[in-house]
Amino acid sequence: MRFFLFAVFTVATAYTHAPLAAQAATPIGVPARAPLARVVPKIDTLHGEVRRDDYFWLREKTNPEVVAYLEAENAYVEAGTAHTKPLQEQLYREMLGRLKETDQAVPQRDGRWWYYTRTEQGKSYPVFARRPGSAAAMSASAPEQILLDQNARAAGKKFHALGGFDVSPDGHFLIWLEDTTAFRDYTLYVKDLRSGQVIDTIPFDPARPVWNGTAWADDNRTFFYLTADSARRGNAVWRRTVGTPKAQDAKVFQEDDVLNNVGVWRSRSGRWIYIAADGFTSSETRVIPSGRPATAPRVLAPRRPNVEYSVEDDGANFYFVTNDRARNFRITRAPAATPGVEQWRDWQAASDSVFVEGLSVFRRHAVVSERAGGLRRLRVVDLATSASHFVALPEAAYAVWPAQNPEFDTGSFRFVYSSLITPGSTYDYDLVSRERRLLKQQEIPSGHDPAKYEVRRLMATARDGARVPVSILMKRGTVQDASNPLLLYAYGSYGATTEPGFNTRVLSLVDRGFVYAIAHIRGGQEMGRQWYDDGKMLKKMNTFTDFIDVAETLVKERYTTPERLIANGGSAGGLLMGTVANMRPELFRAIVADVPFVDVINTMLDASLPLTAQEWEQWGNPRNAEHYAYMRQYSPYDNVTAKAYPWILVTTSFNDSQVMYWEPAKWVARLRATKTDANPLWFKTNMGGGHGGSSGRYDQLREAAFRYAFMLDAVGMVPGATP
Repeated sequence: MRFFLFAVFTVATAYTHAPLAAQAATPIGVPARAPLARVVPKIDTLHGEVRRDDYFWLREKTNPEVVAYLEAENAYVEAGTAHTKPLQEQLYREMLGRLKETDQAVPQRDGRWWYYTRTEQGKSYPVFARRPGSAAAMSASAPEQILLDQNARAAGKKFHALGGFDVSPDGHFLIWLEDTTAFRDYTLYVKDLRSGQVIDTIPFDPARPVWNGTAWADDNRTFFYLTADSARRGNAVWRRTVGTPKAQDAKVFQEDDVLNNVGVWRSRSGRWIYIAADGFTSSETRVIPSGRPATAPRVLAPRRPNVEYSVEDDGANFYFVTNDRARNFRITRAPAATPGVEQWRDWQAASDSVFVEGLSVFRRHAVVSERAGGLRRLRVVDLATSASHFVALPEAAYAVWPAQNPEFDTGSFRFVYSSLITPGSTYDYDLVSRERRLLKQQEIPSGHDPAKYEVRRLMATARDGARVPVSILMKRGTVQDASNPLLLYAYGSYGATTEPGFNTRVLSLVDRGFVYAIAHIRGGQEMGRQWYDDGKMLKKMNTFTDFIDVAETLVKERYTTPERLIANGGSAGGLLMGTVANMRPELFRAIVADVPFVDVINTMLDASLPLTAQEWEQWGNPRNAEHYAYMRQYSPYDNVTAKAYPWILVTTSFNDSQVMYWEPAKWVARLRATKTDANPLWFKTNMGGGHGGSSGRYDQLREAAFRYAFMLDAVGMVPGATP
């Protein structure tokens, strides 16, 4: 059947626009012609509804005419946004001016080495290096050892990303994973850091692709690595001895339930190799003694429906962060010898007002990451006495998160702090004396004065009475007279929290008079686990209506007007953009949807695609009639109708493995064929990028400058140009 459809398509016109010469003359704001639908569209029936997909053919990635269609769209964007080129360059220079191009991260001690990354002016990627030193400090006079120069590895490649970086316990060997396709096609390398030679390689194998996850055993010759199934789901853990034939690798665990992803890592204590098989609603973790890597994995707590847990250890005990009888999670402890659920004892009890996000355990202390009132806080616990205290944080709204902290036997804890006006600041915190030491604050070469800006935290009332936090950044002295352009950003999925942290790029908008707002909508976990549960599955509509209600609140409070309001989100946040565009197009002047997940039902019907099967517990399975009826309400591709839409910019990457390029391509095609307005609809495909766009930092800045120029254009702020 596929061959038949392909044969039919080859006699159809694949291009979405007139010839490129004619496109350049197309008046800005007049949408180009939609691509011709298949002579034989994809038609099927689901739960009694006939579903017609005229643009299914755009999935044919290897078809030259599909590539030509995407390139024609890119040419149309270039022609239509040519008047913003000078502004794009100005924005790029501003953003570059806030980037310290030659810089070094704060060294992090692990064993006898201090590890760090550094960047050099004009080079797109970091250099990974180390120097020896004492427990107190790195030896600045000792020669630098370069572990990996990513610039050298990326030379001549359109894309380069690292999927893992793991040094052996003795410091002699390095494992790294490398992707040059943007599709997460990893090759695993092992380097002898004494000789500088690569001594082992596992090439990408589509039948058994290496996935992100490695762990060294104590012998420094044995390591564990992860492979994925055909849908890019991490599903199997293998044990390997460096340099031996791949055929001798031993499979130590395989997870066959497609709802679960597998991970593998070495514990901070060094005692265990952890193997976790986690879904969105249940968990199961196994351990192998790192000193006896041939030992069969032991299950710590068998999987139970709707019970999740993660594990840390202090060498003698396991600590479980779990939602077992605790919606906001609690922490239990059990002896390493008898870790079963029947041995669990509360270490931090459940709370209705405090959500436990995570735990870092060291030899004498533990640090709990928890959330209360929408903000994260760090609680330090003495393991011997159980005495605890909070790390004091200076601002009313902020972002804070633990750093890597690889050392187990330590008396200090490293964390990173920032706010909407405070650049990222790395601190070492003495767990006993409670003294903090600022190690480094993000430098802004072009200058940054926090006093120029004002931060506010607003609570918007959703239609069902829920109170939705909104973080706001604006120039000090901004008048709420409804004259200000405003960028409203949100994500709202997977329980991911959007922290109100420092963003150098958005300052280019704020300095021009924009108000920048983050809507902490349901689907994240800003307000606890219930906030997440109320924004997924058969409650997903709350995510979209929260965003709309926040937008209406900002208009009501005269921060902006619909004619100057711009919405932005990416990936699952791009789904948010597509849905609100259908639900309330008149509320927004412009919408920017980055790598948007907009063909929800078709994607969730196809279990061969990466992420689909696991996410049946996130969005629902459309083969279930109730799930289908609910998803049918909001799926952007399925709800495009003949009406006026805002200005829309859609971005994607041809090699995105998380949201396939054809989702936004199909959505844009249907919009072009259906919408009734003459507003710009730009669709830009990065032909060499991945889910995050380009891999190099300079290219990423240019992509951001393009997006911001579109936003400024939409509200008439392009110097010397008329929208």
